[in-house]
Parts: sequence; structure tokens; C-alpha cells
Amino acid sequence: MLTRRILRGLLSALLTIPAAGFAQDWPSGPVRVIVPFAAGSTPDLAARIISERLSVRLGKPLVVENKSGASGNIGTDAVAKAAPDGQTIGVSIAGPLAVNTLLYKKLPYDPAKDIEPITIAATQPAVLVVSHKLGVGSTKDFLALLKKNPSKFSFSSTGAGTISHLAMEAIAGRCNADPVHVPYPGSGAAVTAVIAGDVDFALLPAAAVMPHIKAGKLKGLAVASAKRSATLPELPTLAEAGLDDIQADAWIGFIVPAKTPPAIVTRLHKEIVQVLAEPAVHEKLKLQYMDVVGDSPSQFRAVMASDLARWKPIVQKHNIKLD
Repeated sequence: MLTRRILRGLLSALLTIPAAGFAQDWPSGPVRVIVPFAAGSTPDLAARIISERLSVRLGKPLVVENKSGASGNIGTDAVAKAAPDGQTIGVSIAGPLAVNTLLYKKLPYDPAKDIEPITIAATQPAVLVVSHKLGVGSTKDFLALLKKNPSKFSFSSTGAGTISHLAMEAIAGRCNADPVHVPYPGSGAAVTAVIAGDVDFALLPAAAVMPHIKAGKLKGLAVASAKRSATLPELPTLAEAGLDDIQADAWIGFIVPAKTPPAIVTRLHKEIVQVLAEPAVHEKLKLQYMDVVGDSPSQFRAVMASDLARWKPIVQKHNIKLD
């Protein structure tokens, strides 16, 4: 006669079979990769570079779908509401996964409950750029100018409530300055405004500003990163000018719906990290001024929480709302 202990052991063993089977049989067909921003955006470029090689490793096609709108909420919601079977994965950023919870009265999803983070694949530095008309040559010169003229200047951003907006407000706050914020619908328009002299400065993604810095149309002062970027080692950090608490790297992370089987989460993480280790992928991301990361799901979730805590005081201070 089987004892209760043996029966419990058999039951436990049987329960592990489906989980192992999920990972072994997955993916069962083409995998959707939902990007909550337009084609050609930084998250889209990262998704396509990585998906191309990931499809080879998984042996199934990965189909990138762009579902833009509502500051990334629409596409991220589509991931959250997809079947948790590993056949739909997403690529998202700080806005939809953290900051937007502060900007909207109610999101259609809860990033903390409805999303399972896999890994932050890469980061792209945000670069502090100024118009040549300001005549400053360093971050310290720029900060001194802001302190001396707290209400004289203006800056562009990629939209109200974006990291490019919040981080610039944080920098201005350290100088007790209140420059005029001019939001634009994207980084292209925001950087053009600085070049044209319509605004005086901005903190924008490296991919948007570096071609113009190299062409001599803009002055690049610093990156808003914890350390110098491997792709832009010539640019100092804001920390080197005394702003050690302002970090605004744009991170791009892979996610799946909550309740996706742990075995699939583990395998997907492993495969993405393997892709990120490929020299060809490194090089393609580097051309877009992206630094490879490949952290763990728990580290990714900690970054989401950290960003929420970092930007909450800025959002509240300036009463920034998008609905």
C-alpha cells in the first residue's frame, strides 16, 4: 500500500512535467513581438536586431508588431492581456512600465501585477545638448548659466512626462531654475528645435543627437548615466559635474504577460542573453548607441521600482498629468 508520503512525492513529480514540457515544446509556432512605439524608434530597432537572431535560436519566426499610442500604453496593454503561453512577448521602456502610472489616473494594466519582466536588453544614453548660441563648453558652465539666469531659457523634450522632460526638470531644479518646457512629438523634432535655436537645450537619446554633434550643429555636454557609456566614452557624465543623482538612460526591456510558465520565462531569458552575447548583435546595437545589459528578471523589476521612486517627486512637484 502506498503511503501518503509516497503519494505526495508522485504528485509533486507529476506536477513538474507540464512545466518542463512547456519549455521543451515552446514555441509552438510564430512568436509575436509587440513594440508599443512606431517603426524606427529606439525600442523598435532593438527589438528587430535581437528578434532576428532570437528566431534562429528558437527555430520559429518572430514577428514584430508595432502598436503605438498613449505613450506606449496601448502596446504594453496588448502584451499584458495576451495569453500567458510564451507566444506573445513585448519590448517596452520606463514610460509604460513605470512612469506612466504617475501620469495617468488609471492605466488599463498594472505593470507590477500584469507584466513579467524578462531582461533589460540594452540601454541608450541620454545626452545633454545645447545650442551653440549659449556659448558654454562644459556642464559646469551650463549649470552656472542656468543659476545666473533661472527664467531666461527654454528646453525641448520628446513629450510631456517623458524621461527627457522629467530629467531636464530635475537638472533645472538643482539650479533653482525654471526654464520653459516645449514638448515635441518625438526626438527628431525636439533636436531640430535646438539646432534651429527655437529652444536652448535638451536632454535627448544619443541616436537622435550624435549625428548632429558630429556635424558640429550641436554641442554635446554630458550623458545622464551612472558611468561613461561604452559607445560614447568621450562624453563625461552629469555626475562628474556634481549631478550624481540624475540618471536618465533609456532602457529597453523584454517582457511577457504575468502567469507565463516559469520554465518559459527562464528559457526566454537564457536565449535573449545568449543573443546579446553575440559579437554581431553587439555591433549592431553599438551602431545605434546602445550598451548591452542582459540582467535578470528580478534586477529588471528592481529597475522598474527604482524609476518609479526616482521620478515620482518630479511629477508631483510640477503636477504633470496626461489625462
